[in-house]
Amino acid sequence: MGNVFSQFLFIPAARLTEKNCPDQTGRVFIVTGGYTGVGAELCKILYTHNATVYMAGRSASKAEKALASIKNASPTSKGRIEFLHLDLSDLSTIKPAVNSFSAQQQRLDGLVNNAAIMYPAKGSTDAQGNELQVGTNCLGHYLLHQLLAPLLTKTASSSPTGAVRVAWAGSVAVQVACPQPHGIVVEDDGRPKDMGVEANYAQTKVGSVFFAREFAKTTPQTGVVHVAFNPGNLRTELQRTWTGVDHWVTDTFLLHPPIYGAYTELWAMLTPELTPDKSGAYVYPWGRFGALPPGIEASMKTKSDGGSGVAAKFIEWCAKQTETFA
Repeated sequence: MGNVFSQFLFIPAARLTEKNCPDQTGRVFIVTGGYTGVGAELCKILYTHNATVYMAGRSASKAEKALASIKNASPTSKGRIEFLHLDLSDLSTIKPAVNSFSAQQQRLDGLVNNAAIMYPAKGSTDAQGNELQVGTNCLGHYLLHQLLAPLLTKTASSSPTGAVRVAWAGSVAVQVACPQPHGIVVEDDGRPKDMGVEANYAQTKVGSVFFAREFAKTTPQTGVVHVAFNPGNLRTELQRTWTGVDHWVTDTFLLHPPIYGAYTELWAMLTPELTPDKSGAYVYPWGRFGALPPGIEASMKTKSDGGSGVAAKFIEWCAKQTETFA
């Protein structure tokens, strides 16, 4: 339980913030869900330090408000900040978004898979009929990465070692709320079993961990470093469906402002400590390496290596679900 408490209480001070973020001139980032909460805070920090930032999501109206706010707060920035329209809950929108981005930019230094759906109404589905959290949090981000992978690899080939990164949003739910012992319960075809909205959310966060570790296997060839992270327990739009006393207690005593989650993401994207040999690592709030539960680690090993093979089965299912949209 020590690993859990260290992500809730007595968290060390953030080591990388808006105060000491290095200059990002010439670098390009995509942040999904970049116009609210943690994503907006990260976009603001990167833009303030002269990066080109694309906030990706489905709401143009929310993006317009965020763009105006961020630009007004950083009038001296030499960077650029734009809205990239895509809907992670509709796989058909992702390739057009990537094509639009690629027509504007010749490089991509960082992809932050920050967006998520949490605890929607029971029975909610994405445009393709998948459980909404699985479709948005896992399938949408999986496809987005696959389509951007060639540009990430190209950028890495002319960048400092380990500088090009993909960050995948996990959660403390990986430790406390996912089905034991494997993190995800898969059907025969690899689809996550419907365990109810709360457990389904936790399973999607384990999916992010699986993605980071799986794609880390390609780091020696691509030069792109992958990392999964728990942003922290934060007061954001993710809790918009919560109600009752439990919500009040959690919000009052355990949740932090969203900028702290941005510090976690900033560290994951920029710290020199994340070298290629650490690709696939897991990051705790507000920027430090952390451990995963033994069952999750076992899921990411094949049966021949003493594991369960659950991660490989899940990722194969993701590949099949997205292949017609690639």
